[in-house]
Amino acid sequence: MASLYPKGSWERLIRVATFAVSGYSASAPHRTSKPFNPLLGETYEFICPEKGFRFIGEKVVHHPTIMAAYCEGRTWIFEGDGELRSKFWGRSIELQPVGVCKLTFHDGESFTWQKITTSINNLILGRLYVDHGGIMRIRSTEGGLVAKVRFKEAGLMSKDVHQIRGHVEQNGQKIDKLELHGTWDGHITADLPNGSHQQLWQKAPLPADPTRYQLTSWAMKLNEITPGLRENLAPTDCRLRPDQHATEVGQYDEANNEKLRLEQKQRAARKAADRGDPIKPLWFDVRPEVEMGTDVKFPYHGGYFEAREAHNFQGCRDIFGPGGTQP
Repeated sequence: MASLYPKGSWERLIRVATFAVSGYSASAPHRTSKPFNPLLGETYEFICPEKGFRFIGEKVVHHPTIMAAYCEGRTWIFEGDGELRSKFWGRSIELQPVGVCKLTFHDGESFTWQKITTSINNLILGRLYVDHGGIMRIRSTEGGLVAKVRFKEAGLMSKDVHQIRGHVEQNGQKIDKLELHGTWDGHITADLPNGSHQQLWQKAPLPADPTRYQLTSWAMKLNEITPGLRENLAPTDCRLRPDQHATEVGQYDEANNEKLRLEQKQRAARKAADRGDPIKPLWFDVRPEVEMGTDVKFPYHGGYFEAREAHNFQGCRDIFGPGGTQP
């Protein structure tokens, strides 16, 4: 949608800002379970011909954990990397992402933004909940445009939970009567300079029969191994991870055994790396001169989708090994 609007226009900017905010909807309202920690070199691909895009992500650094991602559509390219820095406050944990998201359209306009702070609350007593707070700035390379979206932090019982409000500035001056408002887990509406209102995004409802982890239909699709997919996946793809699959099918003892085995295998690989066999990202480069959070530090260097088409993933490390439960 954003690519349909002119280069350097606020119409395009507010749609990119909506895209940046809407990603937080995946953390609400009850998705508080701890995710699997990816292994070094673990990847995930998603190719969606009907929507015209393809994605590849890789864990590129183990400590601190840094993920890198690349996605290309018909008229745009998305790049991003990031690590999470945490602070423990007794009853809560504060997660501060450090990294950059970058969206570039084929006409040359780019947008960059950084993620805001996430807090996980009531770790000891009460109902566990996730909240986000801070100001997200989405900057365009054209026309001095920047959107500023404020995530309002609120307690679990507050009436104004998950609220966001935003505006657009051009060359440091706020554009009159142009505002964004709504919730990061539900909907976003724009008040336009001509006095009209336009809904930019509405979260899809959860399935009628909710899953244990409150996954949307789209999220369940992301993890599905469809017919013909397995033979095209890289051997490092997380859908082939045995402890994850054992958890999916309810074999929790097997999942725990596999988790311990994979952790021991990863520690052995790290010791070998310390002895002079370094582990480098396979699909992403590293730019040593770039400080994390100022620009994309781990850009995609290409080759994944070509290797996939050739059914040739010989360069991939064996990070999972023979597991007890295979997906």
